[in-house]
Amino acid sequence: MTEIIVVTSGKGGVGKTTTSASIACGLARKGKKVAVIDFDVGLRNLDLIMGCERRVVYDFVNVIQGEASLKQALIKDKRLDTLFVLAASQTRDKDALTKEGVEKVLTDLSEDGFDFIVCDSPAGIEKGAFLAMYFADRAIVVVNPEVSSVRDSDRILGLLASKTRRAERGERVQEFLLLTRYSPTRVEANEMLSIADVEDILGLKALGVIPESSDVLNASNKGEPVVLDPESQAGQAYEDAVARLLGEDRPMRFTETNKKGFFSKLFRG
Repeated sequence: MTEIIVVTSGKGGVGKTTTSASIACGLARKGKKVAVIDFDVGLRNLDLIMGCERRVVYDFVNVIQGEASLKQALIKDKRLDTLFVLAASQTRDKDALTKEGVEKVLTDLSEDGFDFIVCDSPAGIEKGAFLAMYFADRAIVVVNPEVSSVRDSDRILGLLASKTRRAERGERVQEFLLLTRYSPTRVEANEMLSIADVEDILGLKALGVIPESSDVLNASNKGEPVVLDPESQAGQAYEDAVARLLGEDRPMRFTETNKKGFFSKLFRG
């Protein structure tokens, strides 16, 4: 049975698209058939991070408006045989997405045997964000460990609990917290909220904690989701998050400062 996962947040710039790309790649590496859809009509960044921007011929809106078939619009990833990308339109208005059109695309993907559909949501609560979350079975709420990001995400949790198809049925979307740009050093200096702080405020346990790393930007610029970089701590943290999403029990890594021992301090190691 197909599971629909929305990657969402209250504010922009927290790493939603990076997360969508890495979660989708991570699931595909586990042998799952995955489609990742960009709901950010008018901007479109997912194809850049996935490295397939030059291969976009038809987009999500073309499919919804009957200008192309889903098969024509889906872009097969060159690295992972079971991963497909559906790009957003750069030239259409956000109202081009309709609930009926989105539902048909999701239904067609489900009937085509996809295990997971990852919906990369725009920030905030506009129409694209509402449609990205409406059909979700699970939600990954991406949060930076700072007060404004946490406050905005609390509002998103309220929408997930009240404005989704599952909510209308008296059910709940399964919610997960993903912390990005986490710096243990800044937490110790009281410049950033701790994992426990964010979990306590939002009432959610962390699915993953992605450390602050230049690897994320470098990977995005190359069109290579950071989860595919085995040397990157951020990539390893995303891989751990995917494993937990699939039910594996993995300890959190990269969440504490490296305490230097006496000899390393002595020799400036």
